[in-house]
Amino acid sequence: MNETLKSFAQLLDIMDELRAKCPWDKEQTFESLRKLTIEETYELADAIIEGKLDEIKKELGDILLHIVFYSKIGSETGKFNINDVIKGINKKLIFRHPHVFGNTEVNNADDVKTNWEELKIKEGNKTILGGVPMSLPALVKANRIQEKVRSIGFDWEKREDVWEKVKEELNELINEVNDNNKKEQEKEFGDLLFSVINAARLYEIDPENALEKTNRKFIKRFNYVEEKTLKQGKELKNMTLAEMDKLWEEAKQFDNI
Repeated sequence: MNETLKSFAQLLDIMDELRAKCPWDKEQTFESLRKLTIEETYELADAIIEGKLDEIKKELGDILLHIVFYSKIGSETGKFNINDVIKGINKKLIFRHPHVFGNTEVNNADDVKTNWEELKIKEGNKTILGGVPMSLPALVKANRIQEKVRSIGFDWEKREDVWEKVKEELNELINEVNDNNKKEQEKEFGDLLFSVINAARLYEIDPENALEKTNRKFIKRFNYVEEKTLKQGKELKNMTLAEMDKLWEEAKQFDNI
């Protein structure tokens, strides 16, 4: 613990020095750091998906630096500092875990989530969905919305029933496509995606992770097709679909490598 505190104190000292002496660090504001923080968060997400522990450690360090940086800027305004940030999260964690730090009893993780949402309302979130950030990517936001309403019992009684909803939304989309109704197509496509994300949640599949893994699998396969095509002295645009399909099938053998 002493070594950890020493390392953290050194990081705070380094931040003070950078803010005082580095031209770039002097210029930074909450607004200028925001996009960089988002980028660092996605880099951490990449490392997690790839299962690279050394990269996870490195990216966590980058995010910790950003937290210290924001806190340093906050201290310069006199509004808050790193100690306020730490005390704030300590207080929140203790308050939201009465089953650990109090006398509340829970039976499982679902009970914990339910208590968590109820306590958030007591803290000032006036509605169940009030805490969902508007700037979240749509897929992540849909999943978060569904998790939150589930915490107060707004959910399917039997998870397998969700597939009827998925089929219903797919049929409604097909009908609008057949009618060539562009405005309704977008609406029904959104409804279909929302229902599929709901199904993923019910079957304990993270839809964001699932889609990203499919993205990466597609990229890997397509890169293989492109590379093999170039080695044959051809261009993809001049190949037939059957020729590309053959290479695509070959690429599948490398999915788990």
